[in-house]
Amino acid sequence: MRTRQPSAVLETLRIPVQAKLAAAWTSFMFLYAYVDILGFYRPGHLEEILGGSVHEFQTGPTFMSLALTALAVPILMPLLSTTLPARVNRTLNLVVATLYIPFSLYNVSGEQTWDYSSFFGLSIGLEVLLLAFILRSAWTWPRRTSPPATLAPSADREAARI
Repeated sequence: MRTRQPSAVLETLRIPVQAKLAAAWTSFMFLYAYVDILGFYRPGHLEEILGGSVHEFQTGPTFMSLALTALAVPILMPLLSTTLPARVNRTLNLVVATLYIPFSLYNVSGEQTWDYSSFFGLSIGLEVLLLAFILRSAWTWPRRTSPPATLAPSADREAARI
């Protein structure tokens, strides 16, 4: 006869806020890239790009440089979110996420028809949801309530002094 083993309780570990932010920015960039890729399947969209325009903007060196600059910021955010000191990190995430909400909303403005409104509504909704998560995570960054404890002298430290 088998005895029933007590089921182990799953442990929920506390994830550092830097890891949450890096994961959210990574998700944001994947979503951003795939929305653009899926947008290529709209009839006439590739012809418009090959004809030299995107959302009524002429594609050229200036447009390409501005587009790269606009995308470079969230592309770098996973790295910056895991390497910058807490105060700078928090401020940067609050500023960048706040600026990218209207940027995400603006992306639908170039559409002449609303045939793909469900696609754009879902994609913009998910982008804004991720940005809201980033804002919330950065805003509620855990604070230390007391100064860090100093290390007590250990036997190894005492031996090193002799």
